[in-house]
Amino acid sequence: MPRLLLEDNYTDVIGKAQRGLKISDEELSALAEVSRADLAAVKAGRPIDAVIRRVARHLKLSPDALEDLAHGRWYPEQARFQRGFAMFSTTFEDMKVNSYLIWDPRERSAAVFDTGADCGEMLDVIRAEKLQVHYIFLTHTHDDHIADLARLVAATGAPVWASEREPADIPGARTFQENAHFHVGELAIKTLLTWGHSPGLTTFFVTGLGRALAIVGDSLFAGSMGGSAAHYAEQYRNDRQKIFSLPRDTVLACGHGPLSSVAQELLHNPFFAQ
Repeated sequence: MPRLLLEDNYTDVIGKAQRGLKISDEELSALAEVSRADLAAVKAGRPIDAVIRRVARHLKLSPDALEDLAHGRWYPEQARFQRGFAMFSTTFEDMKVNSYLIWDPRERSAAVFDTGADCGEMLDVIRAEKLQVHYIFLTHTHDDHIADLARLVAATGAPVWASEREPADIPGARTFQENAHFHVGELAIKTLLTWGHSPGLTTFFVTGLGRALAIVGDSLFAGSMGGSAAHYAEQYRNDRQKIFSLPRDTVLACGHGPLSSVAQELLHNPFFAQ
């Protein structure tokens, strides 16, 4: 797979924080003691370090991480799984969206997470590996993540599962509560409700692949987090309490952009860097 761009640049991060905290440009300029012109320049993509650092502090962002993001100094190291994991990135309108496939190499049983815009490549892997898909899990039901759901259901015959707070609008779909447990061969899957970006946004914590894996949907991105003007505080709290409490070497499989890890995000994500 080609190197995926980060989902958000530093201006996106500033914008998400501003909208979430409901701080206007005028208010931010006054709080950070920077001119409106300099703030506008930064938000237009001109990385003025002194302004970035002042703004970051008043948006509860890490100044170091935001400055590094602005200058392209960081890209997450990409994890490798020997077997049993595949990532797919497809084009939906003007963006790339990810979907994932995990399986037990011995039993050939599998689970899917979202469909992306096109599940064709995923179906190719399922056939090539001779897999039996037992579950289609949805991180959430935004169009870009379920665009090819009907095709995937028809091809695999697997049931669709989504949060009871955000059920899938498809015949026969089932729902789960938080802390539900599923098994795919020797793999264990636990649901964590990480809502905010959407009402039932769910993180799936997977063990048994040799390294812990969290499929986080749009809860979190490498170097950023899912946006929500209405539920920003809830999204931040759920990410902090439920994703960042996972083991530090947990691989984070995000809904957009590249893979990351808990440890890397604690160092480089402006929202969460310590």
